[in-house]
Amino acid sequence: MAVQRDTVQVSGIRCERCVNRLAGALTGHDGLESANANLMGQVMLSWDDEKTSRESLLEQMAQAGFREIAVV
Repeated sequence: MAVQRDTVQVSGIRCERCVNRLAGALTGHDGLESANANLMGQVMLSWDDEKTSRESLLEQMAQAGFREIAVV
């Protein structure tokens, strides 16, 4: 098992309820070790790269209305 970590900036987080909705969207995602979001839209992800991928996690978040923002 190789745990990967990344912090992504997402749109759609405006309040604590949004953070909870994001948590609900990721609940049960196979291979996800942890996900922590703050009200600034930063999501810290940790996952097992043998079970899932960054792209898969981003896709699941996007389906719930949280899209990655390119940080320049």
